[in-house]
Amino acid sequence: MFSLVIPVYNEAQLIDDLVRRTVSAVEKFANEYELIFVDDGCTDETVASLLKYRLHNKNIKIISLSKNFGHQAAFTAGLEHSKGEVIAMMDGDLQDPPELLAEMYRKICEEGYDIVSGKRTGRKGKNHRSFYTYFFHLLFRNIAGLENMENSGNFSMMTYEALQALLSMKEKVRYMPGLRSFIGFNQGTVEYIREDRAQGEPKMSLSGLFALATDAIFSFSRFPIRLCLWLGSIGTLVFFLAGIYVIVDKILGFAVLGWSSTLLSLYFLGSIQLIFLGIVGEYVFRIYKESQNRPIYFIKKIHGEKP
Repeated sequence: MFSLVIPVYNEAQLIDDLVRRTVSAVEKFANEYELIFVDDGCTDETVASLLKYRLHNKNIKIISLSKNFGHQAAFTAGLEHSKGEVIAMMDGDLQDPPELLAEMYRKICEEGYDIVSGKRTGRKGKNHRSFYTYFFHLLFRNIAGLENMENSGNFSMMTYEALQALLSMKEKVRYMPGLRSFIGFNQGTVEYIREDRAQGEPKMSLSGLFALATDAIFSFSRFPIRLCLWLGSIGTLVFFLAGIYVIVDKILGFAVLGWSSTLLSLYFLGSIQLIFLGIVGEYVFRIYKESQNRPIYFIKKIHGEKP
C-alpha cells in the first residue's frame, strides 16, 4: 500500500490538473494506493471537485478539517490517517512534480532508503520569494545542525517505520522538514527544479512564510538565545572600552560635555534589552503552547474509508 498526503486550501483552479497528474504518476508504480487530500478549511469549490473525482476513483480520500489550521497541521492530519507501508507528502500547488514520486519510490524499495526528500536545485520563474527561501535555507542549514536539510521542503517519501518515528514527536509548533531530518534513519534525496505555481496565487503570505521560518529556527536551533549572549557581550565590551576612554579623557582634560553620547548609549542598551525580551518571549510563548496541550487539528468529516 502506498499513501500520498496532499493538503489543499482553495485550490479549485488547479484541482483537475493536480488529480489527473497525480493519479497518472502514482498508478505507474503502485497497484494499491490512497490519495489523501486534506481540506484545510477550503471555502471555494475544491472539496466539491474532489468529491466528483472520488465517485470514479475510490482510492481518493478527503479529510475535511473544521477550519484552516495551517499547512503543517494539515500534513500531520493526513499522515496520522494514512495506512500505507510507504507514505509520501506533497504540496497541492503542483510546484513539486508528482512524476518524481516514482523515482522516490524506487530509491526506497530498491536502494534501501528509509526517507527520500526532494532537493531543489533551482526554481523556474524567479521572484522575490525565491530569494527569501534561499536565504532561509542557507541560514537554517548553518544554525540548526541538521543533515539532509539543504533546499528540502515538504516534498518527501518515507517508510512506515520512519513515519511512526516522525509522528511520535507531539510538539504543537511543527516544522515537518526539520522533524523529518531530526529522526535520522537512512536518508536520500532526489534533485529537481521546482516549477512555477500552475494557477492562482500563493496561499501562504510573506508573513506566513516568516512565521514558518521563525518556528523552524526556534524549534531546532539555539541561535536566537546565543544571539542574546553575543549582543550582550559585545555591548558590555563596547561600553567597557567607552568607559575607559571617558576616564582617560577626564584625566587629560579633554572630556566634552554633551547629551549625544548619553542618549546614544541609552538607545543602544534599550534596543538590546528589547531584542532580549522579544527572543525570550518567543520561547515563553512556545512553552505556553506546548503546556496547553491542545490538539493540532480537528476533523469535521472524512470522505472515504476510515483507517
